[in-house]
Amino acid sequence: MDVIVIETPQLGDRSYLVHDGAVALVIDPQRDTDRVESAAREAGVTITHVAETHLHNDYVTGGFALARVHGAKYLVNAADSVTFEREPVTDGQVFPVGGLTVTVVATPGHTHTHVSYIVSDGSEEAVFSGGSLLFGSVGRTDLVATTDTVALTHDQYASVRRLVHKAEHDAALFPTHGFGSFCSSGPATGAGASTIGEQLTANHALTDSDEEHFVRDLITNLTAYPSYYAHMAPANTQGPGAPNLQVPESLDAVELTRRLAEGEWVVDLRNRVAFSSNHLQGAVSFEYGNGSNFTTYLGWVLPWKEQLTLVGDRADVEDAIRDLSRIGIDSPDAAIGTEPHALAPDAPVATYPRVGWVGMLQGRAEQDVLLDTRRADEFANSHLLGAVNVPLHELLSRMEEIPAGTIWVHCGSGYRAGVAASLLQRAGREVVHVDGNFDEATAAGLTLAELTV
Repeated sequence: MDVIVIETPQLGDRSYLVHDGAVALVIDPQRDTDRVESAAREAGVTITHVAETHLHNDYVTGGFALARVHGAKYLVNAADSVTFEREPVTDGQVFPVGGLTVTVVATPGHTHTHVSYIVSDGSEEAVFSGGSLLFGSVGRTDLVATTDTVALTHDQYASVRRLVHKAEHDAALFPTHGFGSFCSSGPATGAGASTIGEQLTANHALTDSDEEHFVRDLITNLTAYPSYYAHMAPANTQGPGAPNLQVPESLDAVELTRRLAEGEWVVDLRNRVAFSSNHLQGAVSFEYGNGSNFTTYLGWVLPWKEQLTLVGDRADVEDAIRDLSRIGIDSPDAAIGTEPHALAPDAPVATYPRVGWVGMLQGRAEQDVLLDTRRADEFANSHLLGAVNVPLHELLSRMEEIPAGTIWVHCGSGYRAGVAASLLQRAGREVVHVDGNFDEATAAGLTLAELTV
């Protein structure tokens, strides 16, 4: 048995190609399946089975389209309400994939119908746990419905314990979530690999013997998750098709100028330093690359399904189209280029100041607004004296709550603050982007607020 990992760090997920040297099972493929197909070609194997652990909440699956192209069996829980034909699987079912044996294990918790797969070649096992058992934690349990969260958390506690007892202690563990995904919960580790035995001593869902304590603790520590998640499971029940990853013809200057003037969403992919110093007035900054959470924040912040125009160099635009397709944002338009005046000579350009913590300490007037755009849980844990908290993902709907005056906007690293600064300027506010790591603020001389317990 060989397991090939297909990473999607932009969403914190992994997909898997599992094969015996001849035929392969694909588990939880992302929508851009060409990466999986490339791995299969390189391994010289035929894809005969495609399996889902659950109807995903954080991305649009490529499973349906991949199975159709390859004439593969598409394994989906028989209890899932879907509109397409699939190979229904149930708890305890065992079936062959070439020389491999696959066992289905019901593991509700992340969703009601979640399943895991234990794959064996006769001498070793691998456990594909989806959003059930993760490295150091488990999948979050509040994505189905608020009223179901407590029951699903109890289910999650029981499921992971049942799963580890059905697998060998030395079985390798391969979760789908837990590598930065908002689908994970609790103190997930950044480990690259693990085993069932290791999790038995390191995972709080397995080491906490008090189920009620585990349930309370997990639910208490759940944080906000992207709003676009609401659209993912419904899309996945329909059997989504393959994405169009082609870069469209670049918009001409007249059309780009019109879109800016009429307030359409024009997304500048350049780094936030370049954007602050020179950008098309009305554009918004979603820096692409450099480890940014571009896909997550764009899908979370901007209105769902409104037409987008991506502005940047061809490589970034091409990659951004691929990334956005994974969350169901299809067919954005594009203006290829990195010089604002050349892209739209008749459109006005804009700038705003960008400073570090020392620059804020020296330049901010007492009456100016200090805006913290981190999540509410981050703010509650620690924040600067006098700061106002409006999380980035709530900014468009809460603009009117921000007091009058110049806004000095910060976050945890500078990325979210860059997005927020561009949105605020687009709305006519005077902004200064504080581009720095929050954990360096006190060393620069800023004061943290005293927290009340």
